[in-house]
Amino acid sequence: MDSPVKSVCVFCGSSMGADAAYETAAVDLGRTLAEREIKLIYGGASVGLMGTVADAALAAGGEVIGVIPTSLAEKELSHTGLTELHEVDSMHDRKALMADLSDAFIALPGGIGTLEELFETWTWAQLGYHKKPCGVLNTGRYYDALLGFVDQMVDEGFLKDINRQMLVVAERPESLLAAFSAYDPPMVPKWIDKT
Repeated sequence: MDSPVKSVCVFCGSSMGADAAYETAAVDLGRTLAEREIKLIYGGASVGLMGTVADAALAAGGEVIGVIPTSLAEKELSHTGLTELHEVDSMHDRKALMADLSDAFIALPGGIGTLEELFETWTWAQLGYHKKPCGVLNTGRYYDALLGFVDQMVDEGFLKDINRQMLVVAERPESLLAAFSAYDPPMVPKWIDKT
């Protein structure tokens, strides 16, 4: 059976990070998406892990669509070799278009921008705005501390466990994509019934 995931939005750092494993993971993810004929949707930059994942997908014959705000494109951060590059007015427009173009979302290691993008798309899923899987590629256990805090949210009653389980976690792209193919979004209302 064909995977319902035909395009994946990847959130990741505009820098390379301190561990060479992050670059390796970006290359692996970009190549894996291309080999599976899954479009890569990402932030359109040529720098850091963003440029690395795009270059790897392109080198493997993949289709790569970038979305970048004009303010960043003007600083010559745009990747010039993409299949398509969309310039938009704002970061809000960037995230909305990336979400519209994507069937799923993956966060590689990154900084606060990566986290903000991941948490926004996960929040949208929790609220029922979309039914697309969200996941993290937990390279070198980069996300362990964050995932521990998310588990604490569950323990403290701020996040339902079923909504916690909406965030798919894997260390390899193949495992993450397999989980995405089997993903069945929960049909649980976000709001707590106090009656």
